[in-house]
Amino acid sequence: MPDDVAMCGRCHCGAVQFEVKLRDGLNKPRRCNCSMCRMRGAVALTAELDGLRILAGEEHLTEYRFNTGVARHFFCARCGIYTHHQRRSNPREYGVNAACLEGVSPFDFAEVPVNDGVHHPSDLPPGERPRLAGVLRFEPTDAT
Repeated sequence: MPDDVAMCGRCHCGAVQFEVKLRDGLNKPRRCNCSMCRMRGAVALTAELDGLRILAGEEHLTEYRFNTGVARHFFCARCGIYTHHQRRSNPREYGVNAACLEGVSPFDFAEVPVNDGVHHPSDLPPGERPRLAGVLRFEPTDAT
């Protein structure tokens, strides 16, 4: 898929609907091993802040912040699905839940890099590079 792809998405119940321009298309999925990401288990794709537009249901979005309070995690108050978050590592970006995008499944990605959010890039000493915690792999079976 080419860079800068515009897609539509929604939460599970459809109350929240959005349009997003993904900076790298579906080319750079990622996960994180911080406490929040471990529990929600979503694959995230990247959009600039001005690249996400709520089309319907903004009143159904609820926000959750923890730890430093920098990252803003958004969920549908009706169905509880995480749709997107404003990143702590780069507050000028959103991480968008790939599973909320039309025609996309987190199982479409054979490998997803997992960032080391336990040792968050913003907490590292100057000059130390962010680390990769591992790679999540999906290997489908022959089941139909």
